Amino acid sequence: MTRKFGILLAVLVAIVSFLCMVQAQTVEKRWKKTVTLPSGEVILDISGEWGVSIENYGEWSFAGSYPQKVNITREGSSFVGVRMIDDPWNPGGKEAIRGELDKSGFKVVRIMSASGPIDARGEISEDGNKMIIDASQKARSTYTRK
Repeated sequence: MTRKFGILLAVLVAIVSFLCMVQAQTVEKRWKKTVTLPSGEVILDISGEWGVSIENYGEWSFAGSYPQKVNITREGSSFVGVRMIDDPWNPGGKEAIRGELDKSGFKVVRIMSASGPIDARGEISEDGNKMIIDASQKARSTYTRK
């Protein structure tokens, strides 16, 4: 009886180990561009130039929609995106977004408006080449990697 229990336990441990390895591989392979932090955590490398389509809605619908270009730099898990061109409401050279990444995507993301930082939600596509950042009832920005 004890021997059967030991064999069953060993099989269970093997199955759980296999499933954990599969999960770890899918997280790392999901995005095309990744970086490994000193802690060993693998995150999306969002550094570089992004084309942005900004759609203001709700409270900010008066501001309309317009294109933008943003250059994102990353230091560790933190990132900052700077506007590369003027838009109707903000000059080029000013911050557009700021936040922090973790292994599942955005940990924190804020859009930087003329009135200051605004908390937002962010989604990243499976390949990591598209991001949608939404400041509820204000603005939605779609970022596409250049």
